[in-house]
Order: sequence, then C-alpha cells, then structure tokens
Amino acid sequence: MVATGGPVATFSVWDYVVFAGTILGAAGIGLFQAIRSRKDTSSNEFLLGGRQMTAVPVAMSLTASFMSGITVIGTPAEAYRFGAAFWLFGFSYAIMSAITAEIFVPLFYRLGITSTYEVRRGVVLYTGLVIYAPALALNQITGLDLWGVLVATGVVCIFYCTLGGLKAVIWTDVLQMVVMLAGFVAVIARGAILQGGLTKIWEDAREGGRLNAFDFDPDPLKRHTFWTIVIGGSIMWTSIYSINQSQVQRYISCKTLTHAKMSLYVNMVGLWVTVSLAVFSGLTMYSIYKYCDPLSNGDIATSDQLLPYLVMDILAAYPGIPGLFVAAAYSGTLSTVSSSINALTAVTMEDFILPVCKNLTEKQINWMNMGLSVFFGALCIGMAGVASVMGSVLQAALSVFGMISGPLLGLYLLGMFFRTSNSIGGLTGMIIGLILTLWVGIGGQIYPATAKKTNPLQVSTVGCNNTVGQNYTRLHWTSPGNVTVQPDGRPALADSWYSLSYLYFAVLGMLTTMVFGLLVSMITGEICLPFLAPSSTVSDIYEKTETDLPMGLDNSGYIDLEATTKAVTTKM
Repeated sequence: MVATGGPVATFSVWDYVVFAGTILGAAGIGLFQAIRSRKDTSSNEFLLGGRQMTAVPVAMSLTASFMSGITVIGTPAEAYRFGAAFWLFGFSYAIMSAITAEIFVPLFYRLGITSTYEVRRGVVLYTGLVIYAPALALNQITGLDLWGVLVATGVVCIFYCTLGGLKAVIWTDVLQMVVMLAGFVAVIARGAILQGGLTKIWEDAREGGRLNAFDFDPDPLKRHTFWTIVIGGSIMWTSIYSINQSQVQRYISCKTLTHAKMSLYVNMVGLWVTVSLAVFSGLTMYSIYKYCDPLSNGDIATSDQLLPYLVMDILAAYPGIPGLFVAAAYSGTLSTVSSSINALTAVTMEDFILPVCKNLTEKQINWMNMGLSVFFGALCIGMAGVASVMGSVLQAALSVFGMISGPLLGLYLLGMFFRTSNSIGGLTGMIIGLILTLWVGIGGQIYPATAKKTNPLQVSTVGCNNTVGQNYTRLHWTSPGNVTVQPDGRPALADSWYSLSYLYFAVLGMLTTMVFGLLVSMITGEICLPFLAPSSTVSDIYEKTETDLPMGLDNSGYIDLEATTKAVTTKM
C-alpha cells in the first residue's frame, strides 16, 4: 500500500527498456553529429560547434547543464525536508541572467575566446557529485551495483563527447531537458490523482509549514532565508553562468551576440519552470508521506533517496514510468558530465597544449581532443567516489561552486572593472579568498550547523505499518559517510563561522578577492591616470553611456595605446 512504509517494487522489464532507450538516444546523437561533421575535423567545430548555434537549443543546453541529476534528486528532497524556500531562487536566476547577458557575454563574445581559464578541480569535483546522485538513485531502485552504474554513466558521456563534440553535447541536452521535465510531470500527476488533486497537495504543504518561504531574517548563519537566497544565490549563480567554462563555451558558440544574449533569457525561463516542477514534486512527496516519513521509518538510508523511493512506491504499477524517472535523473547527469568533459578538454587544449605544440595539424588536434575527453571522463568517474562522502548532493554541489567560483568571479570583476589591479594583487586576492571559503566550507562539513540554523521541518511516522506511532520532529538528516562524530564541546567557531549559510560562500570569496586584490595592487604597482577607451570596456552598457570613461588609479605596467593616442589627440 502507498505511503505506509516498508520495501517497494523494483524495476520491470519495460522500465529497463525506457531507461536504456534514453541512454542509447544520447549516444545516437553523438554518433549522428560525428557522421554529419566528419568532413570538418577542426578544433573550432569540435569545441565550439563551428560558432553557428542558435538561441533556443543553446538555452535548453544551458538549463540542462546545471539542472542536473542533482536537481532531479536533490531539489524535491529539499522541498520535502525544508519547505518551498528553494523556489525563491527564481529571483536569483533573473538577476544572474541580466548580469551575465549584459556585462559578461558581450565581452567574451567580442573576444571570441575558447577558454576562460577555469579552475579545473572545482569542475571535476562537481561532476563527480553529478555522477554520484543518480547512480545512488538507480542503486536504490534497481539494486544494481553502485560503482557499476557510476562507470556506465561516465562511459556513455565519454562516448558521445568524444565523437560529436559540442554540437552533440548541446543537442543531447535538448533531448535530456525534455526527459527531465517529463519525469517531474509524471510524479506530480500521479501524486495529484492519489491525493485528490493539486489543491489538496497545496493544502497539505501549507498545514505542514512547507509554504513559509519568505523568511526575511537577515541572520547570515541561517541556511535559507529570503536574503541568503536572493543575495547569496544571485552571486553564486552569476559565478556559475558568467565565468564557468562550460557555460561561456555555449555563449560563444552562438552565431551572433543577439543569439548569445537571448539564450540566457530563454534559459532563465527554463530554470524557472524546472525549479518550480522540482519544488512541487517535493511538496507532492510531503503530501503523500506526511504520516509516514520513509527516512525516519528506516526504509531509506539518505534523504537523496526520497524521490526514487516515491517513484517506485506510486508509479511501479505503470510499467515504464519508473524507467522514465531514472532516465530523467540520468538525463541531467549526462548533460552536466558531458558539458564538463567538453569544457575541461577546451581549457587544457587552448591553455596548455597549443601554446607549447604550435605546429600540430587539425587532424592531430582533433585526435588529442578525443583523447582528453576520455581522460577527463575517467577522472570525473573517480571523483564520484569523493562525492559519496560529502552529504546531501544538492547542498554539496552548490557549496563546491560557492567555494571555488566565488573567488574566481572576484578575480574576473577585479580585472574587468578596476584598471588599478595588477597580476600580483589579483593572485594574492584570489588565494586569500580561496583560503577563507575553503576554511568555512570544510569547517561546515566537519561541524554541521545545528537544527536551529538549518530548520528542518516536522515529519511523522504515525501512519507507518511497522511503527508504534512515534513522532519525529526537527530532524537533522545527514547522508551516509557524512555522519561526523561530535566532540563533547564544539569549538567556538562551529556555531558562528562554520555555520555561515553555504549560499554566502561565493559572496565571501568574491568580496575578499576584490578587496585584497585592490589593496595589494595599490601597494605593489606605480599608479597613473589614463582614460579607458570604449573598446577596452567590459560591456556595451558603458559604450551606450560614455564616450571616454575615467577609471581612476591605474597600474603603469598597463599601456593602452588607443586610449593614450586618443587622449593626446584631444589635447592637441
């Protein structure tokens, strides 16, 4: 019986057919793109799709890239445990899209770069998390060996990345985005039928405190408030979309700047739709399990298995539908992993190999691109093992990006907006920023915040068949491998510094990098005061408002011939 606890059904033959069909579809797209582009083996075609992509497929690819299996697995569990506050990220997506489209994209598109000097360790670790999340789900539903599933995921991604390049990645993302959304719709539709309609689900969520999303408490130590999500979330997502190699690679693959900008705004709508469906799936799950929480009842081992458990509990009677859900989780994974592999390949080739090996032919470069794809695919599979000890996949993934991308965003902003800055200041600021974010992030893993700061909502097991009606309230759930033995006395920093909301990691890293970067630059460099020419500005926003823009103190090591010539001509 549904929602009464105990074991649930496992995969049927039709579920395996649907799941395998999705995986083969992704591989087929890679093979098709390889055959279609067999005459053009240039690095530009492999890494940038020949710069002929249009807005809509790129937008869907942008959405699918970071709305990964982590979103499919983690966001519904987040809404179930903590309520619908995660929906407030819709504000963050809007702010991020505007900043990236109007400030960063014009610069990167004008430069026509292939690499943004992405820090590869952050990408590899995040990709390991992405592989681990749906593998855990498939292991829960089917009983297949966890590491066997991890390796199979990586192999499929390596296959179509190696054969088809960026075009294969983007068009596969389009397919996978559709499958992801279909998985959410299937869960919500079946839940609505069981519970008596969407209105009943909404009422249950309200009565269970799941709709109290607008918490305006300014306390930066509280995990999710309006301010941590809108301010911290905006900076974090901007760091992901503005300078992340896999995202920038998509912008500059567009045929025009207009298409590149439009792709971000269409992507914003895609993010809204995806997060809304994911959160409502979590509310549906709460409506069904409000009297029998599977985690408290011992039916599952981690909160990341909540949605897979629900799928097998309510959809097992419909052959093929559980397979669709697992395909949805895997579609997000394949999208993100393939994006990361393609991005890592681009960075390594452009920044390390081509500057040293300048006489390589296009054919040799293409073979090296394929070899790098295989190498980084294998590396990401290995990092999935590290991901298994990092706790809730959703928070772990966003924490990784906050810790790494925040200081990187600060470094980019330092160079883009402050001609005062120099390389010594930028490097020093970024190192200090990384030290602080890694310190607070790792400290938070060792000494998790208390329930008072994370505020998990009430659950119950009174409706479970194999319990005696015990209520569980204010639970603090952790994943296996993330259970930390607490000392008798927590250090003083545990309930202050280490309890900082993970959404502020990026803000901390960005501000630290910029402040220390400017200070060190002013100390180490001689200073003068030239004008900044329009062609040297970061965005067409400035070009529309100012002809010449005095930017204050400048490092004498920087010589802007165009600006100097223009200034001299004006004086004459």
